[in-house]
Amino acid sequence: MVSDAPPYVLYHRLADPSSAAVRAKIVEAGLKPLIDFQNVESDGAGAFAAHGGRAVPALWDGKRLHEGSHAIGLALGAIIAAGEQKK
Repeated sequence: MVSDAPPYVLYHRLADPSSAAVRAKIVEAGLKPLIDFQNVESDGAGAFAAHGGRAVPALWDGKRLHEGSHAIGLALGAIIAAGEQKK
């Protein structure tokens, strides 16, 4: 079965300034089609907890949860680089 879900998930809080900055960075980089935004105070709470999440923002890459703005920045750089290699 093929899923239409984006391959990455950003766990965030709407009122969290770090989460807002990461969301803006994702949109500006054109990566939003690849990354599902899930609020840990509603739709994303269960999955965030299941991945061992403790701090937002956090990015799930399918294997690992990258917690914090710095770790997410590094992961986004890798996503961008991988996309450039495919061109």
